Amino acid sequence: MFAEKHHVCRIAVALAFAFVMFWMGGRTFADTADHIQPYPANPAYWQYKGKPVLLLGGSWQDNLFNHPIGLQRHLDLLKSVGGNYLRNTMSHRNTGNVFAYAQRDGKFDLDRWNEEYWRRFENFLRLTYERDIIVQIEIWDPWDHYVDHQSLGGWSKHPFNPANNVNYTAEESRLPTRVSYEPRGEPTDHAFFRSVPALDNNQLVLSYQQAFVDRLLSYSLSCPHVLYCMNNETGERVEWGDYWAEFVRRRARAAGVQVCTTDMRRSEDVRSKDHAYIFDRPDLYTFVDISQNNAWAGLGQKHYDNILYVRERLAKQPRPINNNKNYGAARHGEEESVARFCRIVFAGCASVRFHRPHPLENADAHEAATDFGLGLSPRAQAIIASMRKIADAVELTRTSPRNDLLSERSPNEAYCLAEPGKQYAVYFPDGGAVKLDASAAPGSLEVRWLDVTGSAWQAPLRQQGGGILELTTPGKGHWAVMILVN
Repeated sequence: MFAEKHHVCRIAVALAFAFVMFWMGGRTFADTADHIQPYPANPAYWQYKGKPVLLLGGSWQDNLFNHPIGLQRHLDLLKSVGGNYLRNTMSHRNTGNVFAYAQRDGKFDLDRWNEEYWRRFENFLRLTYERDIIVQIEIWDPWDHYVDHQSLGGWSKHPFNPANNVNYTAEESRLPTRVSYEPRGEPTDHAFFRSVPALDNNQLVLSYQQAFVDRLLSYSLSCPHVLYCMNNETGERVEWGDYWAEFVRRRARAAGVQVCTTDMRRSEDVRSKDHAYIFDRPDLYTFVDISQNNAWAGLGQKHYDNILYVRERLAKQPRPINNNKNYGAARHGEEESVARFCRIVFAGCASVRFHRPHPLENADAHEAATDFGLGLSPRAQAIIASMRKIADAVELTRTSPRNDLLSERSPNEAYCLAEPGKQYAVYFPDGGAVKLDASAAPGSLEVRWLDVTGSAWQAPLRQQGGGILELTTPGKGHWAVMILVN
């Protein structure tokens, strides 16, 4: 009986994978000519719809698709301040969220979908596509699979837990019914993350995992604005992430579309073996995500130096460096969170997003909170808008980090991006004065200061280039200056 029902479920998923497409204005997402992909002229950045693009974002939740109330307004707000980048975990951890599976007799039935879950996902993809917002999907989120987390998260509530479904027992599945520990930075014995052939080869559990990912891909593969991250900050064996990256890429090839894939390791040390494994597999991981560098790994100058280490590690095969989580005031203070967001841009990364506040389930207050992440709070909105102003004024893809052009600089005082002789941009986390070597830029220069906190340009100034340019911020706080050769 089980085999027959499961066979029917797999046929249904295969049909959905083959035929589900979204229609917009008489054309499908799959008709879009230019997907999100590394920018050929500088693969450290992204390209979308044929043009280079810097990804900037912030949001009040990680699993926005599962929060449909107010979603459209939230996306409009993000777009209005220059944001174009979101994280989306396929999670169900908050009050008001729904699970991916229908229930029978008080338990989940893994052979029957909860269509509301997938309607929400489809709606989210449509709304973000309409607004040119790039979505980075995290397929598996460990916070849904270990100790209880927020209202609905954790293994005790998860549909794959044998105690919670009608499809298999603990003995049949070899899965635990209780997990009492949090996600870790090293592999655990959690059998859910060992199902793949290279590890436990648990075909029963793997078949249901495959069905879930196939259903997800039946919607997302036709969307040109989606990036794929296999896990959120995982410490499990790399064979687990490898399997799903290969799975997604294989499905994409079969559908005739290109996708970009990565995995996010939990280690906060970007020099760790975990990260090195991802860095050294450009064939499988076509971009990297170093969000954990924005946790406890480093503050100030060290935070920036860690990013430059990654850039150097990727230099032979450059790829976009994403930062899907920039943590907030509860860890290091709000000013450091703002500085970190800007440093990420000035270190030449491809994306940065303000992490969501935590824990927060009150939608009425979500856009004001800043504790665990600045989210899309008023402060976050201003910083996103400022970095968009920089990206609009400076051709970032033609620049590179060039702190060597700065003198009389203290650690963490200023950060420079430059295309010497043509354009320069310098960011100050807390005011200051440095000297910029503009000897490669003789003639007249346009110098314009940006109040980053206020997101306002000051009137442009004219200065003579061809030598050393003294740069002194108009005040304390966060400032940036743009220097263009006329």
